[in-house]
Amino acid sequence: MSKHWNPPRHTAKLRPPSRIRRDPLLVPALPAPQKKANWNSTEWERRLAIAGIVAFALGIAFLTLGFSAMTAGFGSAAPVVDEQRFGSCKNEAGPNCVFDGDTIRLAGEQVNIAGMYAPKVETARCGAEEQRGAKAVERLLQLLNSGKVTKSESVRDADGQVRARVLVDGRDVAAVMIAAGLARPDDGERHGWCES
Repeated sequence: MSKHWNPPRHTAKLRPPSRIRRDPLLVPALPAPQKKANWNSTEWERRLAIAGIVAFALGIAFLTLGFSAMTAGFGSAAPVVDEQRFGSCKNEAGPNCVFDGDTIRLAGEQVNIAGMYAPKVETARCGAEEQRGAKAVERLLQLLNSGKVTKSESVRDADGQVRARVLVDGRDVAAVMIAAGLARPDDGERHGWCES
């Protein structure tokens, strides 16, 4: 067998401590720390309580506004109203309403419906005309609220009155009212509603 090679071990020699005396470094003295204003714990507690209350109130306000925006439309606290909805001009003062069986307000503009004339309610000459006028108003309200209302250009009628053709989902309002017996065709002659 062969001998294993054992390399020589080097040991580090430590130097003896230095005999030179070292003086500590001179550092200029730091200024004495200034005392910070120490807040009273009750004052901090009050401030934190007020901040918490304000944050809570703001959170509730944002939640309320968000819920209102989701249910009623953003920026509006009132319920959403269909802009095409018609009511009676006697009871409601909106942009769309019905004055009588052949006169409406559409988007704030008074429109006399072309192609028909209907019995009046306010200026009725007899009870029969007033009753027929009330039925005409009721039917016209149902008709106008059943779809999208549009009007054609205004024209001057045979009697000199400015009128416009009114359509609901493409159906002529005058034709529907005449077919229901609640209006008469506008042929230039006005027959009364009081005859039996």
